[in-house]
Amino acid sequence: MLENISTEQRIDPRVKRTRALIEHAFNELLEEKGFQSISVQDITERAEINRSTFYAHFVDKYALLETNITQTFRQELEKRTLSACHYSVENLQILIVTVCDFIMQAKTHCKATGSQFEILVEKQVKQEIRDLLEYWLEQSGSTTDPKLAATAASWAIYGLALQWSNDKQHTNAEFFTEQISPQIQAILQLNQ
Repeated sequence: MLENISTEQRIDPRVKRTRALIEHAFNELLEEKGFQSISVQDITERAEINRSTFYAHFVDKYALLETNITQTFRQELEKRTLSACHYSVENLQILIVTVCDFIMQAKTHCKATGSQFEILVEKQVKQEIRDLLEYWLEQSGSTTDPKLAATAASWAIYGLALQWSNDKQHTNAEFFTEQISPQIQAILQLNQ
């Protein structure tokens, strides 16, 4: 499901520091000028590293963005301890609120987001939702195909949360979650 922490602990501290420099520089640039305008050269100059060092860590800026999105969303899940818990209606609702909050945060913290940025956010967040839901379904002993149900629910959760975020006069995330939770539960075929 979520990456094994022990693997991360074995990484050389210098490698961790360099990755942190790259990621910090990237986050600053995202807020300043938006993903489309950022170049690898911008990132390396801000992080004060050379290009070969950047490429030793990431294939390109898209790989860096994917890593950044995944890590940020996982941190949000871990803050709410969702990665360490089981399926319940309450946990499902917390997951949906987390997705709503994450989408709104991505829209407000990243200047001039474009379609490529939004596509990558959607891809990574849906994958993380799917992985978590699949884990929950496997833990619950559900007779439903966990992969299929988790995939359908992840698309529904992300799509509905995105629609909610685009609505100029949207309700608060908690009220919205209460409205859509029964539909997501029906997809998962769990009523606990």
